[in-house]
Amino acid sequence: MEHSREVADFLRSRRDNVTPAQAGIVGGGRRRVPGLRREEVATLANISVDYYAKMERGELRGVAPEILDGVARALLLDEAETDHLHDLARAADPHPSRSRRARPEQTVRPSLQRFLDAVTGAPVWVRDRHMDVVAANPLGRALYRSMLEDADGRGNTARFVFLSPAARTFFPDWERNADDVVATLRTYAGQNPRDKGLTDLIGELVTRSDAFGQRWSAHNVRHHRTGTKLIHHPEVGDLELTYEGMELPGNPEWSMFAYAAEPGTPSEERLKLLGSIAATSETEVKSGHTTVFSHEGH
Repeated sequence: MEHSREVADFLRSRRDNVTPAQAGIVGGGRRRVPGLRREEVATLANISVDYYAKMERGELRGVAPEILDGVARALLLDEAETDHLHDLARAADPHPSRSRRARPEQTVRPSLQRFLDAVTGAPVWVRDRHMDVVAANPLGRALYRSMLEDADGRGNTARFVFLSPAARTFFPDWERNADDVVATLRTYAGQNPRDKGLTDLIGELVTRSDAFGQRWSAHNVRHHRTGTKLIHHPEVGDLELTYEGMELPGNPEWSMFAYAAEPGTPSEERLKLLGSIAATSETEVKSGHTTVFSHEGH
């Protein structure tokens, strides 16, 4: 992914998505496309047309944060899109080591695993920026066993969604899940443009999945913080769960997700049943926690 092309495509895609009416522009003559013109974005952002044209050619080096925020407002970017634009600008720094220090190797600390295991009423799992599941509590492993043991997914959320036929059954709302995975990966790529493992994963998925490639070209980004997940579990049936996403300061490249069911619903009863199954399985198999999360190439 050439950085200047990434910037150019992102800005153009956002400009194309904003109609003059949405931007408060009245009239404007006949248009070949429904989006804004470059000069309109420049006017709304209070910068020259030449300066914005330079940005849209992919040149963000040295662009002040205030100008980025002005362009974000002109293009009606949401929080995730605005953060992504700033990430792209930081990635244009000719000295990347100054803007982002290399992270040490991330490992599952015993204290983190003990915390996860202490949570018994809710599935909890941890994912890295390559979309690999790196840790979970027993209920989290039971909930995602289909993905963790899938030969195509290999414990990787993105590979499972786009490369495994089982994903469309496991995730009844597959289209939304697919959109979310790609938008999250696009966000991670903006934050970590020099992460070889991440770019290799994206390259693999673009090559092997047309569904991924089509979504990747849309340049959508999002923060994966909270929402609802629909799962068809092979042992307990359909589950509708809310989730909360949390950052882990001790492992800055990881995110933790906790799921819960609405009280008094069939999903709550099925989640309790899954908890009983998971407890029985953990009692029968005392083989440690890390073997489930060994991934090829990571």
